[in-house]
Amino acid sequence: MLVVGFPAGAFQANCYLLAADAGHGCVIVDPGEGAREGVDAALREYRLTPAAVLATHGHFDHVYSAAEIADAHGIPVWIRPEDRVLLSDPLKGLGPELAAAFGSVSLTEPRDVRELGDGPLELAGLRITTGHTPGHTPGSAVFRLDSDEGGQLALTGDTLFAGSIGRTDLPGGDAREIASSLRTLLTYPDDTVVLPGHGPTTTIGRERATNPFLENGGGMS
Repeated sequence: MLVVGFPAGAFQANCYLLAADAGHGCVIVDPGEGAREGVDAALREYRLTPAAVLATHGHFDHVYSAAEIADAHGIPVWIRPEDRVLLSDPLKGLGPELAAAFGSVSLTEPRDVRELGDGPLELAGLRITTGHTPGHTPGSAVFRLDSDEGGQLALTGDTLFAGSIGRTDLPGGDAREIASSLRTLLTYPDDTVVLPGHGPTTTIGRERATNPFLENGGGMS
């Protein structure tokens, strides 16, 4: 499996392109602010044909370029229904203080939006298992794929990071819900490679053993 990732924008949100191999179709996960240039470069370098944009959640640092990229390639954007409103009203997810700090952030909903459920997706020759992981936002999601080497990849968005977890103090955040979502993530095999929404790659086993925000199977300290 080909995985290309890079941080984009002021918040350095990770954008990922996933494909069976170079020269194949791909999915683009979380194209945030300023991601278009990196996405275009990866498409050229690896001769990839985009099939869909996937959003782990609706915060604008993860979907800022979703409409631009999806509409340019005529592909859909997949997002949980709970977060769909953030595609066109990004400030709704920030709260009054942060919204005032950012001023005007104007986005347009992509032409083709499809709402994620809990079933698998078959896109670009990839089988992607989707799961609902609310807590950071009401519509946070995790995407899992089997790697060629036999392990699993989990794209966790802003639910789980290397050494940390997602914040729950923004509109729609819920500490109890993220604790439940983390317990679900910690049922994955220890060798599952975690591709988070910010920061470096990690594994479920490493986070289970060392993440100071996890204890008793996924509760927050």
